[in-house]
Amino acid sequence: RIMATNKIQVGVIGYGKLGQYLVHQMMNDQTVASKLQLSFVWNRTISKVTDDDQVQIPPQCILENLDEWTNYEDVDLIVEVSHPSITRNYAPQFLERCDYFVGSATALADPQLEQIVRNGATQPTGHGVYIPVGALWGAEDIHKMANRATLTSAHINMRKHPSSFKVLGPILEKLNQVMEEEGPQVLYEGPVRDLCQYAPSNVNTMACLSLAGIGFDETTCQLISDKSLEAHVIEVTIEGPEKPGLGTFSVSSTRYNPAAVGAVTGSATYASFLSSLLKSSGRGDGFHFC
Repeated sequence: RIMATNKIQVGVIGYGKLGQYLVHQMMNDQTVASKLQLSFVWNRTISKVTDDDQVQIPPQCILENLDEWTNYEDVDLIVEVSHPSITRNYAPQFLERCDYFVGSATALADPQLEQIVRNGATQPTGHGVYIPVGALWGAEDIHKMANRATLTSAHINMRKHPSSFKVLGPILEKLNQVMEEEGPQVLYEGPVRDLCQYAPSNVNTMACLSLAGIGFDETTCQLISDKSLEAHVIEVTIEGPEKPGLGTFSVSSTRYNPAAVGAVTGSATYASFLSSLLKSSGRGDGFHFC
C-alpha cells in the first residue's frame, strides 16, 4: 500500500540494541528516513523507549500495550527484533493487515508455528513474511537451489567467545562446564531444529539457512565456544548434485565478524539488518529473504 508520503510506515517491536539502532537510523539518517517512517515502537519495558536520550521519539509513536497495535492503521511493515514469542502470539494477525519482518527466525523451528506462519503468508492479502539473511552469506542462491531441488545438504558452524552466548538448558550446562577451557569447545552438534529452543538469540543465522534451504531437520550444525575469539565466525557448506566421475557441487563460505567480548550481535550485523529492512515490504504474499 503506497502512503501519501511514499514512505514505508514501520512498527518496531523490541528496543534492545538492534531495535534502538533501527529506530535511530529511521529518525537520524536522511537516506533511511526518506524511505522508512516510524509508525510505532513497543518494548516490554517501556521506560527503555521513553528514557532514550539519543533520540526523541514522538509520544504518539510509543506503544505501551502491544495488543493495541491495530490502532496504527497506517502501518505497512512490522519489524520483530524482540523475542520468538512475538511471532508465536501475533504473526497471523499481523499478516492480515501488513507485512511482517521476522528478526527472530528461530521461532519458526517450531514446526506447527512455521506452518501457521507459512499459511498466513500465502493468503491472498498481498502481505508477506520477510526473513533477514543477517550473517548468512549467499542466502538467495541457496534458496534458488532449494526451489530447484538441487540442494542436497547444508551444514553451518558458528563460533563465538563464551560470553557472547545466551543459551538455555543443556547447552548452558555444557557452556558452564567448558567456559575456562582453552581452544574450541563444541556445545552442540546435530540438526538445527533441536538447537533453536536452547539458543533462540544466537542461532537466527542457522534458522535462516534452514528456512532458505532444506529445512530445520536436514540442516546440520555445530555451535562452538572459543575464548580466544574476538569475533563471531560463521562457516557454511552446502552441496548439490553429484556428477558421476567428476564429483559433487559444493560451496563453502567463512564470515568473520569482529565483535566485542560479550556481544550477542556483531557490529556488521546491524548494518546488514538495516539493508534487509530497506529491501522489505511490498513484494506480495509468501516468504521473502532480504
